[in-house]
This record gives sequence, structure tokens and C-alpha cells, in this order.
Amino acid sequence: MPNIQEYMTEDHRRCDELFALGEESVSQGNWDRAKQQTSEFISAMEHHFMMEEQVLFPAFEQRSGITEGPTSVMRREHQQMRELFGELEPALEEKRQEDYLDTMETLLILMQQHNMKEEGMLYPMSDKEIGVDVEQLIADMEQVSGQ
Repeated sequence: MPNIQEYMTEDHRRCDELFALGEESVSQGNWDRAKQQTSEFISAMEHHFMMEEQVLFPAFEQRSGITEGPTSVMRREHQQMRELFGELEPALEEKRQEDYLDTMETLLILMQQHNMKEEGMLYPMSDKEIGVDVEQLIADMEQVSGQ
């Protein structure tokens, strides 16, 4: 069974792959495929956010006693990314390639910075705080529905 660091980092990579597929389809002007791939990317991201917001963050906060630390920063960044997700759909619908790609570029920078903080700090701290209960926590995260 993986630890939190491995499990969540692997999920980051899965989301990154979906991100790249949508961006590639828009670059090629394949709007139908881009709509589906972008939808899959956003669904994967929302699922990732929900695993963190509903299971991981509350468990970390309870165990560590830290409620105004890294988890509050991560929640704010999730909200920023959700706002950007909202800009992608109209750009896809209206086939505004430049707007879509600009939003994706902003999103990429946010995601990279966010993932570095989680992978470099929050996940290792979570593994340390949650300890022997990590298997149950991962099982609980796997039960979270996407949206």
C-alpha cells in the first residue's frame, strides 16, 4: 500500500496527463476532442480536490492541530484553479484558441506551484501525522465521488 506522498503524487501525474491532452487537442484545432478531454481533466482535478478537502485535509488538521497552515493555503489555491476551470468552457464553446491556451498556461503555473508545495511539504507532513492510519485514509479518499 502506498503512502500519502506516493498516492497523491501519482494522482497529480494523472491529472497532468489529462491537462496535456486537452491542450494538445486545442492546439490542433480538434474542438470536439478538446471538450471531452478538458471535461475529463476538470473532473479528475475536482476528484483530487475533493479527496483532499473531504478526507486528507481534515485528517491532517485533526492530527496536527494546524488549521491555518498549509491546508488553508491549498484550499485557496483550489478555489483559484476552479475559477480558471470556469474560463475554459466558454473558450471551448466559442472556439477561442488563444483564450483557452492563455488560461491553460496560467493554470499550469498555478498547478506546478501548488503541486510542489503539496509534494514537498504537505504530503510528507501528512504521512508523518497520520502514520499507521494511512491505509484507512487512502481507502477513504478512494470512496470520494468526483463531483
